[in-house]
Amino acid sequence: MTTKVIAGNTVDVNEEGFLTNPNEWNKEIAAELAKEEGIDALTESHWTVIDFCRTSAADSGKAPTLRAITSGSGVSTKDLFKLFPKGPAKKVAKISGLGKPEGCV
Repeated sequence: MTTKVIAGNTVDVNEEGFLTNPNEWNKEIAAELAKEEGIDALTESHWTVIDFCRTSAADSGKAPTLRAITSGSGVSTKDLFKLFPKGPAKKVAKISGLGKPEGCV
């Protein structure tokens, strides 16, 4: 485990850059992580997905799967790939301050 300064906050991250403590997350960290993932600005649609994922993870103890995100957030798979290109479940989990989803490589 390593520490990293993101948006002026010192947080613990794993070797892939995922926060190890979801309680260290905030919206400024999310915006900075999004930029690191190639997303310049988080829109209302991004926040809909992020908020769903954080709520789901708080309830279940783990990051939701792609299927759970699309069915629970109301955002279609096609739109999810537009919002979070090249691996939406993994990217949204990282930006949401959650661990890497099960099944992600």
